[in-house]
Amino acid sequence: MFKGTVVAIHIAPDATAKMVPVKEVRAVPGKGLEGDRYFLQRGTFSKPAPDREVTLIEIEAIEALNRDYRVALDAGDSRRNIATRGVPLNQLIGREFTVGSVGLKGIRLCEPCGHLEGLTREGVKAGLVHRGGLRAQILTGGVIRPGDPVQGS
Repeated sequence: MFKGTVVAIHIAPDATAKMVPVKEVRAVPGKGLEGDRYFLQRGTFSKPAPDREVTLIEIEAIEALNRDYRVALDAGDSRRNIATRGVPLNQLIGREFTVGSVGLKGIRLCEPCGHLEGLTREGVKAGLVHRGGLRAQILTGGVIRPGDPVQGS
């Protein structure tokens, strides 16, 4: 069992648009996060699929990238929707967990790619290997806000 928190939430309206922080976002099963590029079917890799609904990243991975690789990146630059603290995301593949009142299921790792590095900076891909986040499916909808608990068993 773990209990972490949502640190930040970011969405982008189009594929290469800058991610913008939001104070809250509605998670919709089968669609994604309202206003985000994948919800709107405008993402680079848009196709209706459970692993395209929401992405999460550990803020600890971003801090390690900055510290160990000297690659400055903030939560929004990671191109992931939800930054968490205290959540073992890699362990959530195939498992259900909650973010506030929203139910999610971890589908697969969100490994960094050349596209991400092209939108950010050199070193991001190498520094986030196996720590690039988690792709998840929305099981039960609701609103997610920074500070919400992230819990699993």
